Amino acid sequence: MARVFLLGATGTIGRATLRALLDRGHAVVCFVRHPETRPGNRRSEPDPNWPERAELRYGVVTCAQSLSQDGFRGERFDVVLSCMASCSGAPDDAWAIDYDAHRLVLEAAQSAAIPHFILLSAICVQKPRLAFQHAKLAFEKLLMESGLTYSIVRPTAYFKSLSGQVERVRQGKSFMLFGDGKLTACKPISDQDLGRYLADCLTNPFMHDKILPIGGPGMPVTPKQQGEKLFALTGQKPKYAHVPVWFLDVIVGILAAVGWLFPAARKKAELARIGRYYATESMLVWDAEAGCYDAAATPSTGSETLSDYHAALIRGERVAERGDHAVF
Repeated sequence: MARVFLLGATGTIGRATLRALLDRGHAVVCFVRHPETRPGNRRSEPDPNWPERAELRYGVVTCAQSLSQDGFRGERFDVVLSCMASCSGAPDDAWAIDYDAHRLVLEAAQSAAIPHFILLSAICVQKPRLAFQHAKLAFEKLLMESGLTYSIVRPTAYFKSLSGQVERVRQGKSFMLFGDGKLTACKPISDQDLGRYLADCLTNPFMHDKILPIGGPGMPVTPKQQGEKLFALTGQKPKYAHVPVWFLDVIVGILAAVGWLFPAARKKAELARIGRYYATESMLVWDAEAGCYDAAATPSTGSETLSDYHAALIRGERVAERGDHAVF
């Protein structure tokens, strides 16, 4: 049994990771923000079904003193596991959370002599063009140079980010595609399978001191293939709406120009750049020498497929918690 200091436990992946850790018998302390300090105060408690075996500690992750006094409290921990990420991906948010907050956590972990740090990152940092990608890479570098044992997990694509069109298709509307729908591909991974993978990093020495790209089971799927499977699940006649990539470029250009006068537009321009990135880049391992994405080199784990998840949504057995990073 290990004693784990868990960050990001209120998110969907954090909750799945918490369950996986508890299932393995680990003792988990979750460091979370006070409900009233969360953006929009979206929930009064981290989870109405919060496991009794998981200890909750409230504090401010961007404050070194709070991390030390409210979080670690001078106690022994075997590992820090962070599922924490910036909400929007906007530059200020990204550098504040994806880099600065993680840097403070790392410094606190070093002071507390915690030997292992497991970081949930993202596979898109392979080709960094956006603020949040540069912030994540900067902390990855800091972690690898820290002297701690590290496990940096880079998932491909999340189910929740690819489920925004389920209701559209159920209502008989068209499935939206960028370009021909074959520009990109990914190996989507469920929260549960990713949570178990993160928990495995505690005890599997082959997952230590490594960057670990990971996807879900099966072959990569393009957006067009996702639409085909969704139409088959709903019994709807396939119908697509194609959005040209140049249209995204126009939106980015307009918002960037307006952003010189209005800061709010500058933030929206960055969000539009994020949307364009995901519309044109595959979430697979990037082969820099060949200059292409390599599906065969992208590892897989777990058992649940995106179609399984969509079928459960359609049957009403699951509810999609799409969050701020949804593609649609």
